[in-house]
Amino acid sequence: MKVGVIGSGSMGSGIAQVAATAGHEVYLCDSNPEALKKAKDKLLKILNRLVEKGRIDDPTAKAIFGRIYFMPDFKNFGDTDLVIEAIIENLEIKQSVFKSLEEIVSPNCILASNTSSLSIASIAGACKYAERVIGIHFFNPAPLMKLVEIIPAIQTSPKVLKESRAIIDAWGKLTVQAIDTPGFIVNRVARPFYGEALRILEEGVADVATIDWAMTELAGFRMGPFTLMDYIGNDVNYIVTETVFKSFYYDPRYKPSFTQQRLSQAGYHGRKTGRGYYDYTEGVEKPNPNKDKEKGQVIADRIVIMLINEAADALFLNVASKEDIDLAMTKGVNYPKGLLKWADEKGIIQCVSELDELYDLYREDRYRCSPLLRRMAKENQTFFG
Repeated sequence: MKVGVIGSGSMGSGIAQVAATAGHEVYLCDSNPEALKKAKDKLLKILNRLVEKGRIDDPTAKAIFGRIYFMPDFKNFGDTDLVIEAIIENLEIKQSVFKSLEEIVSPNCILASNTSSLSIASIAGACKYAERVIGIHFFNPAPLMKLVEIIPAIQTSPKVLKESRAIIDAWGKLTVQAIDTPGFIVNRVARPFYGEALRILEEGVADVATIDWAMTELAGFRMGPFTLMDYIGNDVNYIVTETVFKSFYYDPRYKPSFTQQRLSQAGYHGRKTGRGYYDYTEGVEKPNPNKDKEKGQVIADRIVIMLINEAADALFLNVASKEDIDLAMTKGVNYPKGLLKWADEKGIIQCVSELDELYDLYREDRYRCSPLLRRMAKENQTFFG
């Protein structure tokens, strides 16, 4: 099987590495010669590092690298069986690329988008053969992250869905299926991890370091929300938040933060620019958190209950199965446990009580309890029994 990948950024080159490691001939395309050269050099460096660490041997590294062809355009994609687009999150640009692709690839070639938040149906709508378009959303870095979201559009044929999932499963990934709604599973359910942390900061309840400490030390997350936003890039995280907010017809649950917008506008994008919520300048020490456990637990409980509510609502609206929702959050963003399982442990009645307490205080739709949680509390049900 021949695989085409469009976009040689960290995501595109990572997907190319995964496909080549699985034994496929890969055409990695980028119209920016500098970006393509950078991707080639970086990939070689990554493979050499894997050899040094003993993860693979030298002949294997050479074989993987030899299966990847770096190209300035996709005019040679005629005999590809699968093309994955991993370019800028702009619908018009993606539609234009897919239209152009259709003039080159065969009618049987699967066309996939790695978009994290845009409508697959809209991308497919620009195509003559919309039934072969699907969302295949990897997580960064693609070679290391096990989870891949598979998102069929309403136009996607059952055959293409089955074949796409089988291909990615064969690449050693864990696939979950989501319906084509904004943010799919992970980027939808994870919004409160950032949004509620920002709200707590803006209210002056606690500072950045204290919120991060509460979420790592008390709630068990690998990274606090502000450390993670700095790692992802505040520009990227803000665009995703804004996209999800607009796509949900301005539902207040997904409302972006002025704080993040200002950081993004100022160019304080996080680690990659040397400054975000934290200052990464050499010699600058990170601020110390307030390690008051009682206060920290209030912060952790507030963010976790908002995450649980979002996961419950995703299940209520049939975005994905309960198993796939929990798997997506543990394997896609390394949450300490599945959110629906977490709800069972807390107790559904307790979850409803915590959400109602927030709603009674703020009287904002942001804090409305999912009807599913309310119904389950009434009927004394659990998600996993």
